[in-house]
Amino acid sequence: MTHERERSVRVLAGLLSLVVLSTPADVAAQLGDSLSSQDTDSSQFSVYLVTVGPGELVWEKFGHNAIWISDNSRGFNRAYNYGLFSFQQEGFVTRFLQGRMEYWMRGFDTDPHLQGYVSDNRSVWVQELNLSAQQKVELRDFLEWNERPENRFYRYHYYYDNCSTRIRDAIDRVLGGVIQDQTEGVFPGSTLRYHSLRLVSDNPWTYLGLLLGLGQPVDDPISAWDEMFLPLKLREHLRDVVVLDGAGSEQPLVLSERVLYESTEFVENAAPPEWTLYSLGVGLVLAFAAFLLAHGATEGRRIRMAFAFATTAWYAMIGAIGLGLAGLWLFTDHDTSYRNENLFWFDPVAIFLIVLTPLLIFRVPWATRLGRLAAVFVAGASLLGFALQVVPGMYQVNGPLVALITPPNLAFAAGLLWYSSVEN
Repeated sequence: MTHERERSVRVLAGLLSLVVLSTPADVAAQLGDSLSSQDTDSSQFSVYLVTVGPGELVWEKFGHNAIWISDNSRGFNRAYNYGLFSFQQEGFVTRFLQGRMEYWMRGFDTDPHLQGYVSDNRSVWVQELNLSAQQKVELRDFLEWNERPENRFYRYHYYYDNCSTRIRDAIDRVLGGVIQDQTEGVFPGSTLRYHSLRLVSDNPWTYLGLLLGLGQPVDDPISAWDEMFLPLKLREHLRDVVVLDGAGSEQPLVLSERVLYESTEFVENAAPPEWTLYSLGVGLVLAFAAFLLAHGATEGRRIRMAFAFATTAWYAMIGAIGLGLAGLWLFTDHDTSYRNENLFWFDPVAIFLIVLTPLLIFRVPWATRLGRLAAVFVAGASLLGFALQVVPGMYQVNGPLVALITPPNLAFAAGLLWYSSVEN
């Protein structure tokens, strides 16, 4: 959910933020106070969860986090970040397409690391965790071990093994599973798709891509434990976790919270937009245009050319997307793209219509029957997918796509059938 930058750039950005941000003095003072306060802490050792709000880039929309270890007895002040990747990694694109990306973790000097997020105008919150002295040492030692070159890399998964779940698991490890025990049976009523779509809803193309590419698995209800794949949800759910003190009394895991910086631009979207009716309107307009072109194609060569171009382009899009969705399911490790019901509307069979459609429109005899069959098959798949929405096992949330694609798929098929039935 973040990417590694050259450390010198990050430090420089942090220093520049003290000059260019609207409240640089306040931010610097807060960071300075949060560090200097540890000098007077009798424990000399504190552990914090740092949560970073959304940013401008796509992978920043989901927020970020880190574990901050402040151990003044050793002069140790590090923020451990599990969200590092690089576009310059060897084979990055191939692994990305296959769903086999490798991320890594690393500890950074806390001040410049946090100031880097402030310079990007991203909110920063800090929660002090109520850990025993032994748990703090165990967590610190684990993070130091995890940072070693031979241990730092891991197979990244957007939902089940990411920068936030790694931090959740590291904290839960020293707590003996307390977080999982208290959150795994709590269901807030959300899904992976719900959160994904709401967080990118200000970017229509990313929204559409996720709506298309994510399959049925992301529509299962998730627990509070699973929901902590999001940094801000980890921050939220830790507030409800309780631990036992030395006397056996229940105490909150979160001792205190503070806002180090509040973004003036980026905030999380509360819910995904409801675009089904808008999509239906666009779909009906496209369907009407397709049928008008089909009827006008018998009147002159220009309209016939336009009809051929529009129909071929439509089926090229449907078929290409369908092949892509099928490929994600059959040939990659992107398991959240499996069992994708969108294949009913983006039928790979449509790819054959790229050739058959212009041949049918220009009256090539052998292509007429095949073209009609293929168009009916694509339209029939859309109708079948729509009818199956009442089946309990078909629960993928894809209303906007159903509304957008069904009318044109029907209209283009009807147009081809009508046109091929009309004599020259």
